[in-house]
Amino acid sequence: MPTDTGSTLASDLTALLGRDRVSTLPEVLQTHSIDKWHASAPPDVVVLAKEREDVVKTLRYASAHGIPVTTRGAGVGYVGGCVPVRGGIVLSVRGMDRILEINPADGVAVVQPGVILGDLQAAVLKRGWYYPPDPASLKECSIGGNIATNAGGPRCLKYGVTRHYVLGLEVVLASGEVLRTGGRCHKNKTGFDLIGMFVGSEGLLGVVTEATLRLIPHPPARATFSASFATFAAAADAVQTILDAGYLPAALEIADAFTLEAARAYPGNTAAPKGEAHLLLDIDGQPDAVNADAASLMHLLGTLSPVSLTVAHDDATCDELWEIRRSFSYSLRATGLVKLNEDIVVPRGRLVDLAAFSKQLQEESGFAVASFGHAGDGNIHVNIMVDQAVIDGEPERVEAALDRLFRQVLDWGGAITGEHGIGLAKKRWYPDAVSPVAQDVHERLKRALDPLGILNPGKFVA
Repeated sequence: MPTDTGSTLASDLTALLGRDRVSTLPEVLQTHSIDKWHASAPPDVVVLAKEREDVVKTLRYASAHGIPVTTRGAGVGYVGGCVPVRGGIVLSVRGMDRILEINPADGVAVVQPGVILGDLQAAVLKRGWYYPPDPASLKECSIGGNIATNAGGPRCLKYGVTRHYVLGLEVVLASGEVLRTGGRCHKNKTGFDLIGMFVGSEGLLGVVTEATLRLIPHPPARATFSASFATFAAAADAVQTILDAGYLPAALEIADAFTLEAARAYPGNTAAPKGEAHLLLDIDGQPDAVNADAASLMHLLGTLSPVSLTVAHDDATCDELWEIRRSFSYSLRATGLVKLNEDIVVPRGRLVDLAAFSKQLQEESGFAVASFGHAGDGNIHVNIMVDQAVIDGEPERVEAALDRLFRQVLDWGGAITGEHGIGLAKKRWYPDAVSPVAQDVHERLKRALDPLGILNPGKFVA
């Protein structure tokens, strides 16, 4: 695909957008060459969009000249999804960070893509309402990135993932045309589900410039339970026991021994419980109901021989119990090993099998394996912990371990990604995870909306 030199490209875009919207500073190019995965590729120029027209003009220009465009939000993805492997333009929408409307009467919030998720949740909560999706990176991830990857988080067991909260989208297509689909109605069956096509599309089909999101009433009460067990199998059995008893927690999280060990060693972390496995679960609702369910859940969990068992009812103490869960990724990185975070999904009945397989994989590969995540829906983050020297000197060992993991997950009828996306990190396994017919449908949709292939090129759909 042809591309102009960086200087000509920057000059043209500066004339089109203004000097403050375009940068070729080395430090800016470097920042926009990576996300939280290890891949890096510098763009020729960065467009710092502030409004929809910046996106429209950029894409019209790029389409006319065949320039690659990689859209970037907060840049905290784990799979290299916003790495500009073909150079060209990185189109940053991080500066489009306004909450345009919070309307409890309609049950919607209207936001730009650069809004940080935690900021939106806080603003909505002030109005007594609730936006449930909550990936662990909520303090730094953007709504646009959440939409691009269909982000989830712990609460998706009860409340669902990002897709379930997107009512309307404004999307700029590769041509620069502006598409509006959906709106502020909570039910809408007019035509195809174009919203569903864009949510999770990883920047391959268009650039989201505005989203209308569904809000729900904030539950007035909650309780958080922290329970540790002697084995991962015991914790996994507890998951099914809780669900079989008729409870639907807002969140139900599990962690293995290596993850807990790293959490205990993390500076300032005093909340990591004893035991070889950990469950963290939330219930929420009306106060009387939460109090009654909390009492019966405490009794039920007590019959399962936990090593430790704690319950909290006020927000501050609940949040303290959750802090250990939200710090898992950081404490694993603090071990000094590279964390290859694979957000695989298995049928929930396979949790014990996954734990046994992870132990086997650890013995076969020689790499430590740390597993934690969303036990309620089978989306477990299996982290293969590798020394950087091995990645540099023996990459085939790492690839063999990943091959083994993904092959087993697919054999169980699982998925290679639950919320991070495919990006670059999982591109190699995409053909095994999706049928040839489905691959063809992906490619035809891509050609229809982006016939020149300029949007986020080099990823899983050409």
